[in-house]
Amino acid sequence: MMSFIILLLVGILFPAIQAIQCDKCVMAQQLKDMDGYKGITLPEWVCIAFHMSGCDTQAIVNNNGSTGYGLLQINNKHWCQDQQIPQSRNICNISCTKLLDNNLDDDKRCAKKILDILGIDYWPAHKPLCSEKLEQWVCEKL
Repeated sequence: MMSFIILLLVGILFPAIQAIQCDKCVMAQQLKDMDGYKGITLPEWVCIAFHMSGCDTQAIVNNNGSTGYGLLQINNKHWCQDQQIPQSRNICNISCTKLLDNNLDDDKRCAKKILDILGIDYWPAHKPLCSEKLEQWVCEKL
């Protein structure tokens, strides 16, 4: 019985230890250097992270034959390289697995490239969910 309880606790705590949790102030802190890039505000980025991945740095989402990776769901068809699509354009020159860690520097660099090339509409959550009424995504602590 004791081993079951320990196993249950490990199962509950392990994912929480590995991924950054969805707290708007934690997200704002992690993404603050994206604020204002190409006119996109920090609350917009926090909202995008929430709606694209649930703020999960380890999110992997399959979508129409390609896969989105990490907090900002960067796609393996054009932006990163993985085994699923070895002929990826890999515009960000990065392994998709690097987008699954808690170091968001490479994610943000790639997101800026995406923004430069395709604009904010790359993230489908932006227009319907993250382009207005952003008060709920503002962190007052920053």
